[in-house]
Formats: sequence, structure tokens, C-alpha cells
Amino acid sequence: MSPSGFSTIRGQSPGFLRGLLSLSSRIKKTPSGYTNTLKGKTILQLFIENSTRTRLSFETATRRLGGANISFTAASSSVQKGETLLDTVKVIQQYGVDGIVIRHKSTGAPEWISTATRLPVINAGDGAHEHPTQALLDSFTLAEKWGSDLSAEKPFAGKSVMILGDTLHSRVARSNIHFLTALGARVLVCGPSTLTIPDRRLFPEFEVLAFPDSALPDVDAVMLLRIQFERQSQGAIPSLPEYRHFWGLTRDRAAVLKRDAVILHPGPIHHGVEIDSEVADSPRSLILNQVENGVYARMAVLAAAVGGVEP
Repeated sequence: MSPSGFSTIRGQSPGFLRGLLSLSSRIKKTPSGYTNTLKGKTILQLFIENSTRTRLSFETATRRLGGANISFTAASSSVQKGETLLDTVKVIQQYGVDGIVIRHKSTGAPEWISTATRLPVINAGDGAHEHPTQALLDSFTLAEKWGSDLSAEKPFAGKSVMILGDTLHSRVARSNIHFLTALGARVLVCGPSTLTIPDRRLFPEFEVLAFPDSALPDVDAVMLLRIQFERQSQGAIPSLPEYRHFWGLTRDRAAVLKRDAVILHPGPIHHGVEIDSEVADSPRSLILNQVENGVYARMAVLAAAVGGVEP
């Protein structure tokens, strides 16, 4: 892994991504073999934007690797008094930080902090840009479910994944488009035209659908996305009931999926909007598997970026 850390999926080689998946799998199978990987090292958990799942996952991953956490949240910090992000990081560096996990509302913040500090920086989500470790844990969850051969050049060849929802504002969608296509999957993006990625030039090939119904019976996985009200102006959708009617994964829509098709959601869930509660809790749902695998995927990234473990 690059000494600068892990800030993007775009541009990473398929071999590197398969290596991270394999390392995630090895750690899950034999976690005791990695308990001292970060012994004596401290990770700064720098969350300038709100998070629950990702922050707790990274903190847990650090502890399981034998490392220590310094947890930072903007709401209770000097950022509220006008301190700059760089000044904050420089101050905390004096406590002997060995790596930084950062979530920030601004695109490019992880790469900028990496350049300014020369420390390994891991992107825990930057604006509507990328969320690399979410894409890693999503593919890890799918590979585990499908029994994929991670030594194969295209372990997801023949598989199709529909990303359904607000892709315009979704860093999860952006990272997953790059990750899934690198593994050979066919990716379909579906949602309201007002909430769909407008410029496809920065992405590998993916298909765009206005409505999900025609393709649902043929996909192997549906990845739901929540509507990101905090990143959009009013008027992107007529109403929540209309969104559910046209794009929600309702009980009736889930009934037309292939028998072995699976459902993913990065959370948090708007129950009864992008997905019905009974569908989210159904046997085909891998949502809790994603939460569990998030720890192992983030252990893999921390082990590689800070602990020197080869993917």
C-alpha cells in the first residue's frame, strides 16, 4: 500500500484490490494472528463529519490490532472556535500519532492532510467523493456470500449489481462503481434523474436505468442508498411516498428478485423509503454482515497502511 495511505479506489489496480480482500479474509479467519500488528502505534480518528458505524468500526479495528485510538469529533473541539483543520492535525501530531483516519465534508481532504503531514491517511468518507473502505467491505461481503475465488483475475465475472438510490451525492456509490467493475461485475445505477451521477467520464463503464423494475429479476445483488437530504436542495424528488413507489425496494419488488439475490445497505436506513423494514430484515439481507465485515476490512487497511502488512 502507498505510504500515504488509502484515500481512493479510483486508479487502484485490480490486483491491489483483490489483495485487500484476501487480507480481510485472512484476518477474519485468524484474527489472533494480527493482535500485535499495531502494538505501540496510535491512530487518530479524525471525524469532522458525523458518523456512528464507520467511526466505531475503525476504533474497534484499531483496538483488535493492538493499537491505541485518539478520537476527535468536531462538535466538541477547537474547530468550533475557528481553528483550521491543518492546525488541529499539527497539534494532535505532537501526541505521537502514527496514522490518521479522517471523515470530512470536503472532497480531497484526506489527500491534502496526507501531503501536509506525511503520515498514512485513510479516507473514511470525503464529501460526495469517495468512501473506499465501505466499498472494500461491500465487496468482501459479496465475495464471502458468493464464494468468489479471489485469486482469479475477475472474481465477480458474471455477476450483476444494481446500485439503487441517490448516487449523485453518494461517495459509497462512487467507490463501489470503481471497485465492483475492477472485479468484473456488471454495475447498473438506478434512481431519479435528479439524483443520478451526471458526468460518467471519470468512471469505468456502468449502465443507467430510470426505473428498477425491468432489471431487478436478473441482478445478483441490490445495493440500496439512502436519500442524502443533508447534501441536496429541496425539490430533487416530489415526495417520499413517490420515491418509495418508483424506486423503493418494497416487499413486492423484492419478491421478483432471483432466489439467491442479496441486498446490501451501508446505513443508516430510512425504513419505508428506500427499503421496507421486512425486506431489510429478510434472510436475503446482508446488512448486518456488512457491519461485521466492516471491522475486518478496516483491520486490513490499517494493517497494510500503518502496520506494514502486505495485502
